[in-house]
Amino acid sequence: MIRSLLTFAVIAIGAYFLNTAYQTHLGQKTIDSTGLEILSLETALAKSKETEKPVLADLSAIWCPSCRQLDKQVFANEAVKTKIQNNYIFTRIEYETEEGKAFMEKHQLRGFPNLLTLDANGNKLKNIPTTLSPETFLASL
Repeated sequence: MIRSLLTFAVIAIGAYFLNTAYQTHLGQKTIDSTGLEILSLETALAKSKETEKPVLADLSAIWCPSCRQLDKQVFANEAVKTKIQNNYIFTRIEYETEEGKAFMEKHQLRGFPNLLTLDANGNKLKNIPTTLSPETFLASL
């Protein structure tokens, strides 16, 4: 009985870690496919000061299926990429990092993906509704 429980526990833990690694792989592959330069929040804010462009902040989790859909359907869209590259400094903030947790707390965010624009000092300008439609996303910027 104990041996069966132990075997089950080992298999369950192994499956969990395998799934986490696979979801992370899928997330990184999707992020890379957007073609957007991803800066740290600190670098994005500094660049925002230099260029006087607002920061477009994407709070996401690399393993999050909804975040991957946003990357695939919206951020990989050529019109969206062009608008972001011409008008914003883009940053992706990983939810599970200390930076991500502090960002969520500062801006009182719940869940992800969560999009907002910031001024060069990191103050929130606007929440951007999360949508999987490139046209709706462009209209909301």
